[in-house]
Amino acid sequence: MQWIPLTQPEQLTDIVRESSEQPVVIFKHSTSCSISAMAKTRLERQWPDADLGQVKAYYLDLLRYRPISNEIAKQFGINHESPQLLLIRNGACHYNASHMSIQLGEVKRQLL
Repeated sequence: MQWIPLTQPEQLTDIVRESSEQPVVIFKHSTSCSISAMAKTRLERQWPDADLGQVKAYYLDLLRYRPISNEIAKQFGINHESPQLLLIRNGACHYNASHMSIQLGEVKRQLL
């Protein structure tokens, strides 16, 4: 799994544009939270078997870039949570889950 760091608010414009060409996920991670660390490790471990190679994966460090998380919530009409995984397609959020509800199988189903 190749994470792309999400560190600039302007990247959200790129994500919306990219999502019309290929699916994009955003993983919002609190680096001080053990549950978030577990969710991240689980994602990374399950990614190869989930057959999501066509999906671009962005990683947001919530402690360093909280304003970007707030902008994500506003732009995609979701509540802020942590950890949180969003699937963006055609400029809209098609999947949003948090904590242990994050399921790559559900992401895959949204792509079919």
